Amino acid sequence: MISTNNIIVLCAFAAYLVMMIVIGFIYSKSTKNNEDYFLGGRNLGGWTAALSAQASDMSGWLLMGLPGSVYLAGTGEVWIAVGLLIGTILNWYIVSARLRKYTIVAGNSLTIPSFFQNRYRDKRGIIKIVSAIIIAVFFTVYTASAFSSGAKLFATLFSDGNAETGNYNTIYMVGLCIAALVILVYTFMGGFKAVCTTDLIQGLLMLVAIMSVPILAYATLTFKTGFSDALVSNGVSNPDNFLNFLKNDDGTPISAVSIISNLAWGLGYFGMPHILVRFMAVKSNSEIKKSRKIAIAWVVISLAASCLIGLVARGYLTTTLDGSASETVFIRTIQQFFSNNGVLIFIGGIFLCGILAAIMSTADSQLLVTASAVSEDMYKGVIKKDASEKSALWVGKIAVVVVAVIAFFIAIDPNSSIMGLVSDAWAGFGSAFGPVVLLALFWKRSTLAGAISGMATGALTVIVWDYLPIVNGATLYSATNLYSLVLGFAFALIVNVVVSLLTKKPSKEILDEFDSIKTIEI
Repeated sequence: MISTNNIIVLCAFAAYLVMMIVIGFIYSKSTKNNEDYFLGGRNLGGWTAALSAQASDMSGWLLMGLPGSVYLAGTGEVWIAVGLLIGTILNWYIVSARLRKYTIVAGNSLTIPSFFQNRYRDKRGIIKIVSAIIIAVFFTVYTASAFSSGAKLFATLFSDGNAETGNYNTIYMVGLCIAALVILVYTFMGGFKAVCTTDLIQGLLMLVAIMSVPILAYATLTFKTGFSDALVSNGVSNPDNFLNFLKNDDGTPISAVSIISNLAWGLGYFGMPHILVRFMAVKSNSEIKKSRKIAIAWVVISLAASCLIGLVARGYLTTTLDGSASETVFIRTIQQFFSNNGVLIFIGGIFLCGILAAIMSTADSQLLVTASAVSEDMYKGVIKKDASEKSALWVGKIAVVVVAVIAFFIAIDPNSSIMGLVSDAWAGFGSAFGPVVLLALFWKRSTLAGAISGMATGALTVIVWDYLPIVNGATLYSATNLYSLVLGFAFALIVNVVVSLLTKKPSKEILDEFDSIKTIEI
């Protein structure tokens, strides 16, 4: 039987989810063609572009996966956050403005694959097909991780917590259905504008939740006892090691491989289609400049607060969490803090919506980018080049449904790791697309053959490194602990450059277009 506390939380969730669907309905009226559906008519303002880009980036792992890692291992895990911050800054300052202008000049490209095709004048559409396949594969898995995050949120809140004998698995399935259905409905109806508007709201809600909860919990905890004493009482044998950036919880130094692997997360930003497409949709260069300041401030605050959640929860929570259960530390901290009366429980429900916001803001973007790859790059780009705007738009919407259904079935397993799924997809995109994007934007000698070769090299490196058990039955990642993105990005970059230099230089038309980006104002 559902308790009164759960009913109050459900009311908060229901209000939030209905608001998201209403936004989708409103924007469905203004969606007329593919440019409206996939890029919002290139009319995003600074605040919407900034918070949409970062909210779509920071999925459930920001409020579940990363705090869980810090909770288990201590401050040494924050090197991931440092890498992500560096990547965010470089992406906004180096890539955003030039990508926006180049995609307009290069045939008004609506997607990253179509930009690659137009940039390299690929008349056969090979690079577009390869790109679209990579997007469809990795984003389906990425979307599944978001669905799984939503299901775990519901299961943690509304079940008895026992996956073996209780109702945990049943509630997990109910939560999975609700999360998938709501995201699907407003993405299907409203397209890019609906996604970006909901991301703006969700980004603000995430920020409020992620800032408030650890500060309140820390203040309450240290009012009663010292933080170090609280850590000791919860199983941390040496608080100094736990709070040391360069040491593991057991006092051993954090390896160089571990630090390099965590910092390498920043390389992934250059190849994330759901983030790059936000740059393409901003309405002016002045809005880009405004957006980058807002986005960087948001990321600094959210990443610092996410790490703080893991540290504070280790001392604050009255129960110790092990393994995958550690990914629920933020949920349990909110439950423990906001539990005294109906008003506090409802406020806690709103904060819990921040976790739902993190999940939804990424899943909707991934669905939309995958749909654009199928509609623009496969259907209209190759299968039926004379397709009407209306038919292409409906193919994109059908693709949203298909990808959501596949992701739903991938996410059915309640024991799936949020951080593991995100890590693999992040490495895949960063390795396959990151070097191609950078070289396409900044190196005029880059060729079609180099781009395709580099893209394939990056994707295959990640697959081989992370999935094939070729070292005594273990994967190369398991044997070395080196993140596949490090090698995938490096190999892809080298192959792209070498093949480009070995093949015929680009045509005068391509070189003139490349040079025009420096002076053109759009």
